[in-house]
Amino acid sequence: MDFNSLISNPEVLLLVLAPVFLICILLEWYLGDKGGRLPQTARYHLPEVLCNFTLAGMHQVADIVAGLLVANIYLMVFGWRLFDIEMDALSFIMLLIAQDFCYYWFHRASHRVRWMWAAHVAHHSSEKMNFSTAFRQSLMYPLAGMWLFWLPLVIIGFDPNWVVFSVLLNLGLQFFVHTQAVDRLGPLEWSFNTPSHHRVHHGCNPQYIDKNYAGVLIIWDRLFGTYVEEEETVVYGITKPVNSFNPLVVTFCEWRDMFSEVSAKGLSFKQRWQLLFAPPSANDTKPEVVNQRSETQHSANTTKMV
Repeated sequence: MDFNSLISNPEVLLLVLAPVFLICILLEWYLGDKGGRLPQTARYHLPEVLCNFTLAGMHQVADIVAGLLVANIYLMVFGWRLFDIEMDALSFIMLLIAQDFCYYWFHRASHRVRWMWAAHVAHHSSEKMNFSTAFRQSLMYPLAGMWLFWLPLVIIGFDPNWVVFSVLLNLGLQFFVHTQAVDRLGPLEWSFNTPSHHRVHHGCNPQYIDKNYAGVLIIWDRLFGTYVEEEETVVYGITKPVNSFNPLVVTFCEWRDMFSEVSAKGLSFKQRWQLLFAPPSANDTKPEVVNQRSETQHSANTTKMV
C-alpha cells in the first residue's frame, strides 16, 4: 500500500503497524515473564490480555460505525474551512503539532469531565502496565465526544483524511510509551512523551493523578502546569477498581454508576448536571486502596529480589 492510499484510507494505518506492535509485545513478554527482568506489574496475565485485545476490537468496530456519520460531519464542516491548505512536508508537520495540541485538551477533558471519563476509564482501569495496556480502549469514545476535538483542524482547512490519519498516527505512536521495559530517555524527556512520563499518567498515587496528558509532545504539560516527574514507584490503576476482566464490565461500569447516580430521586437539575459533567467524584479517591496496592507491589518485588 502506497502513502496516498494510506491517506485515502487512514483507518488502515493501525493494521499496517500491527506487526510492529506484536513484535514489541513478544519481546516485552520474553523480558518480563520469561527473563524475570521486569516488575510484577509489567507481567502478562492471560485473562487481562484477552480483555485488552477484545476491548481493542470493540473500539475499532465502534470507530468504523461512528466514522460513517463523523466523516459526513467533517466533510460538511470542511466546506466552511477558513483556508485552503495544500499538504506538503511543512503543512504535515504543522498538522501533527496542531493535532497533538488538540489531543492534549481531549485527554485532559477526558479526566476532568465525568461524561468523558466514563469512556476513558476503561484504559486506566488496568493495574498492570505493559504494551497490551495500549490496546485497552473504549467503544464509547464516539459518544463521549472525542471526534469533536479534531473539528478545529478541519475548520482551519486541513483535509479530513489527513486529520484522521494524524489522529491515528498519534495514537499509534502512543503504543510505545505503555511499557516498563524502558527507563528514562535523556534529552528526549524534555520534549517528548516517554514511557517514564506515561507511567506517571497511569498512576493512582495522589501526586500522579491527572498529570502528564501528553500524546506525543510533553511540552503541553510543561506549558499548562500538568507535568510531573516519575519519582515514587507508580501504583497502576484507578482509585475505584473495576475488579473484572469482562470487557463489557470494563467498558460500561462507570456509565452504569453515573446514570444510577443521576437518576436518583430528589436531585436538582444542577446536581444532575454536575454528576454528568463535573470532574469525577472526589469520593472515588480511596487512599487506603492505593496504599494497599503499593504495599502488595513492594512485597512482590522484594520477594522476587530475594
